Amino acid sequence: MSEAADALVLDLVEWIAREPRPYAQVIATWRTSCPRLTIWEDAVDLGYVTRGHDAMVVVTEQGRKLLRAHGRPG
Repeated sequence: MSEAADALVLDLVEWIAREPRPYAQVIATWRTSCPRLTIWEDAVDLGYVTRGHDAMVVVTEQGRKLLRAHGRPG
């Protein structure tokens, strides 16, 4: 991933950490037409977020570690 993509993944994880989000909202908000910016897919593949109960997207413990490592709330 590029630095820009890393920063965007971090932003996505922080946004979801504020409160669980419906999957549809996450996809609508973080959708991109650029095949090089796969922010949602990267966050899932890296284990930072997951779809939980009732299709709500939540931050995993790995995602919380990422936030703490970067001094972000979560």
